[in-house]
Amino acid sequence: MRKFETLLLLSPELSAETREALLTSLTAVIQREGGEIIQTDHWGMRDLAYPVRKVMRGYYVRLEYQAPPPLVAELERNIRIADGIFKFVTVKLADEVAEEVA
Repeated sequence: MRKFETLLLLSPELSAETREALLTSLTAVIQREGGEIIQTDHWGMRDLAYPVRKVMRGYYVRLEYQAPPPLVAELERNIRIADGIFKFVTVKLADEVAEEVA
């Protein structure tokens, strides 16, 4: 399994409940495909350097997870389908994740 992070730029017009439902569906995709969420980091509402879809603000969320490589394609497919996500980027953090010894 590899370690990835996905940074999402969400619409500022989404309500907190809608935003949480969207993130829940994305984490469900990760878990369904054999991945494991390590951390969900809400950066909050930020001003953008340039307009994205004619909007100057956006809500940032960072998902850190470990997963097999084919999962990333499925996750990004679901992100493209979802309403309310302006932009996203996925980065591989580590090739191999060391298993923790209990």
